[in-house]
Amino acid sequence: MINRRTFLHTAAAAVASTAASVPASLAQASAAVPEALSADPDFAFTAKITLGNSYHHASDPGKVLWIATNIPSGDFEAGYRVYYQAGVDARTMADSAASKHHQVSAREAYLWAASYFSAALRFLDCTANPELMLGCWQAYAGCWAKAAAHFDPPLEKIEIPYEGTHLTGWFLRADTSKRRRPLLILNNGADGLEVSSYVKGAAGALARGYNCMIFNGPGQGDSLWTRKLCFRPDWEKVLTPVVETMIHHPEVDANRIAVIGISFGGFWVARSLAFEHRIAAAVADPGIWDCAEPWMTHLPQVILDVLKAGKREQFDQMMHMGTDANARARGTLRFRMRPFGTESFFEAFHAIQSYCLADVVGSIRTPMLVTDSEGEQFTPGQARKLYDALSCSKTFAAFTRQQGADQHCEAAAPGIRDFTILNWLDEILA
Repeated sequence: MINRRTFLHTAAAAVASTAASVPASLAQASAAVPEALSADPDFAFTAKITLGNSYHHASDPGKVLWIATNIPSGDFEAGYRVYYQAGVDARTMADSAASKHHQVSAREAYLWAASYFSAALRFLDCTANPELMLGCWQAYAGCWAKAAAHFDPPLEKIEIPYEGTHLTGWFLRADTSKRRRPLLILNNGADGLEVSSYVKGAAGALARGYNCMIFNGPGQGDSLWTRKLCFRPDWEKVLTPVVETMIHHPEVDANRIAVIGISFGGFWVARSLAFEHRIAAAVADPGIWDCAEPWMTHLPQVILDVLKAGKREQFDQMMHMGTDANARARGTLRFRMRPFGTESFFEAFHAIQSYCLADVVGSIRTPMLVTDSEGEQFTPGQARKLYDALSCSKTFAAFTRQQGADQHCEAAAPGIRDFTILNWLDEILA
């Protein structure tokens, strides 16, 4: 039996790596991000996401640089406080602009606020007050809804029927012509919100003449916070209702429906395509083969053995021992486990093992673009595994550090990301 001191040292570091929210190699990740953003890889990545949002006017780059350089490395309390205050300030600006009928300024400032509140959420579980999560999300959701109302044309909120309740969708039109157009569905990831889907596909697609659908699946956005719906591996039960809702819409060309899976959505979309065959083209950004792998890879063997033996109480106790010694690991796992609807480590680690494509990949017929990024810190090597396993028409796109498109989902490079992904969609849907 491993002694407690050795376990604490090993498990605390290992638990941090399994959370799929921190890089497996902090040293490697640090080298991949500009030191000016933060010496802390987690903080730097949040800054890269928020800075990248500025490409589509969903943040202001100078403000993001000021925020990033005014948060002490490792200080989660300060990270939450500074981003949240930036959201409050931007919301005040947006309210003022809206009251004076400055449509564009109001929309942009509400998007800034939504981005900053979204970033603030990433810090809270590692602070002393994680109960502030709901209020912070509500602040985000209010700003996103107000931004939606100031688009031209305004975004249409749509209720998507789903197992006795509904999912929230947002229909984005390229213009007011009402003519039938290709539809791009944006399937977000484990922690992304609507503003992320807007930046990571919708904004660029609108400029290219697509209509778009952004939706919150179980465990995402209001589905998590107000409906208490949780993640599920059989995502075809989620994506198919979205397709059913939109395929008969008079402004949707039913023969040209595409979908982009962002982050964890790269798994969900690929899984759905094995069952939902009305999609004309799909993107997994990045490609994900087995969601459990990054959770399990760095766990000490003694803990893996307990998990495999199904010893729930012992596994939970051992994980609690490890996370008690590491606040970052504790908060990271809390953040990752919440959408699974459990506070039990055993239940979460057991559930994630169902998120694998091995049994269904042979049924995927939809043309797919699988992306990967240099320095991918959460699911390294998985994009190639998915690509190699596909038997459908397929394309592989590798983003690079030289492009500024390194790390997960090309966070700081929405431009080259749009260029690559949307050009591919244009060619397939043509």
